[in-house]
Amino acid sequence: MRHLALLTFLVVSILVNSLNSYAQSTLPDSCKLAIGTNLAGMFDWGTELPFVDRMRNAREWYTKDFDNPNGSPWSTDLQDSLALRPDGYPVSLPQIVNGHPYRQVVATIWAELDGWEEGTYTVLYDGEGELAWWGGFTNFIDHGNGRMTFDLDTAAGGNALEMRINRSEVGNPIRNIRVLMPGTESTYMDQPFSEVWLDRVRMFRSVRFMDWGQTNNWGQKDWTSWDSPALYAWNERQQPDYYTYAHNKGIPYELMIDLMNQEGLDGWVCVPYRASPEYIREMAQLFHDNLDRERTLTVEYSNENWNWLFGQAHWCSKYGELETGLPWPENTVGFVQRTMDIWTDVYGADTARIKRVVGVQTGWPDVAQRTVFNMRPGSFDAVAPTFYFGIGEDGDAALDALGSAATAADIAYWARRNITEEATPYLREIKETIADSLNIPMLFYEGGQHLTGQPFGQVQSYNQALLDIQRDTALYNIYNEWFDTLRTLQVGNEPLQLQHFSLVTGRSGQFGSWGMLETMHQDTSLIPAPKFKAVAEVLASDCEGIVSSNETVYATSNESLILYPNPASDEIFVYSEIDILTSVKLYDITGKLVRDLKRDLFEGFPLSPKPVSLHVSDLKRGMYFVVVCSDLEIQSGKVFLD
Repeated sequence: MRHLALLTFLVVSILVNSLNSYAQSTLPDSCKLAIGTNLAGMFDWGTELPFVDRMRNAREWYTKDFDNPNGSPWSTDLQDSLALRPDGYPVSLPQIVNGHPYRQVVATIWAELDGWEEGTYTVLYDGEGELAWWGGFTNFIDHGNGRMTFDLDTAAGGNALEMRINRSEVGNPIRNIRVLMPGTESTYMDQPFSEVWLDRVRMFRSVRFMDWGQTNNWGQKDWTSWDSPALYAWNERQQPDYYTYAHNKGIPYELMIDLMNQEGLDGWVCVPYRASPEYIREMAQLFHDNLDRERTLTVEYSNENWNWLFGQAHWCSKYGELETGLPWPENTVGFVQRTMDIWTDVYGADTARIKRVVGVQTGWPDVAQRTVFNMRPGSFDAVAPTFYFGIGEDGDAALDALGSAATAADIAYWARRNITEEATPYLREIKETIADSLNIPMLFYEGGQHLTGQPFGQVQSYNQALLDIQRDTALYNIYNEWFDTLRTLQVGNEPLQLQHFSLVTGRSGQFGSWGMLETMHQDTSLIPAPKFKAVAEVLASDCEGIVSSNETVYATSNESLILYPNPASDEIFVYSEIDILTSVKLYDITGKLVRDLKRDLFEGFPLSPKPVSLHVSDLKRGMYFVVVCSDLEIQSGKVFLD
């Protein structure tokens, strides 16, 4: 996977930098889209599992009776009454809760193990106490001194795993529990990310952290808890040592930064809707000071502040009106403006390192216009709608009439109509009335298929057809048709930035099938993944045929280019039969030139059979691009440094 994608816009950058005669270039269709991905949030039932420590996606504590002679119910729901440490671990167990007859202990569960790797898991913890386990495992061994092992075996114990803390000592309570994937006990501190997951992520150049940061309903314990004017201080953010990231504040920013720096990724972050000015400033400072300068960060205030499914929409409307006296959506603009201004102030002369975007509602251009046109000109860099297609209200009614007789072909018919009749006209209107009128780019924060019924969250009568389309060739074809439509919206020399929603999630006719893949381990030769296939093919484009402003055509042929070894660690040998060589250059995935060997080193001869050597031991691991040039010919190839 790590060698799959030569990302289109990076190749364009490389070729342009390699051939200084390019004054202006236009992008061919194969280079017009730059597809990134949204990353899934943490859930105990999730199938996108980025961390080798599975405690990171454990469910939040629920409570059980410890000494009830009749046994405990599944949960006594007294977790909010317990005394906890700042990292979320109980200060001791069992605990007495006033008004309840039995002492309480805590438990967590992983309710879906489909995404877990087979093998022997290692459990480590600090402190003194007793852990108990139930579910899909065999060969459980307590080695003592805070170390346990078990073999994952869902056939023997079911497709779930529960862990209980039955005893935790005062003064030295159980804490820092780690549930480590097979083979990671000696490496998890240096490499917190799963290699299986990274191999999926490495095909992209950019990722959006909206769900990683639990942006929707951020900080809420329940549906009504959005209704407070109080803002959160910086010290109330998610901390790296918190016991689980399947939590209402998501994954810490520090791990977002680590991922981007380690893998050479650009990122997209969402500022929590109830973040105080101090919080926003400290968040911006953290990214400014710790994110590699070569990385580009897109910044957005919250997410879908018009979507009434989420607490932030209600909060922004209520407290925006109290603050400004303006109607919706104008009353939400002040929160967006404050965020953009603070990030701008923190970055100062470095604002080129960030893209400040205003998210807008695709299906309601009037709301989008009233939001963007009330922002201060020059305080933001782009407008960001979605690029979803669905089935529409008419499609839902027609499919509901078919019920269980509906097929994937029926879903495909209505999806194509939705693209033509609704999705495309909305995007063209936003582009023309907002982006073009302000002379700013249009980016896409989310998109892809939105094949869900109405009302959302209910099992539809045509549920099976919604599941079947996700593995059907028709969806692959529709994606390619949709990409062709989106290419018509791209202008200039920069590709259109799309953040697909999302990378890995299971199929659901009730709540939507959002992932390109169903699990990280999906064998697409056995279980088709049409969305993944369509996206991967776009990312694999070589961007050939770029023409300069004086119409000089540069031939591009990679047939005789050999890069060895690949992956490499110390040295890359470059073999090529290109005539009258002028340069050999090595670029990182941002397009930054990191090695540049000139013509005089080669004496004008072909490289084959004698190779040119590029020393790379001082470079970071990741994807790089080799570009070999003559006066009228170029060759390019990708190499991975381990």
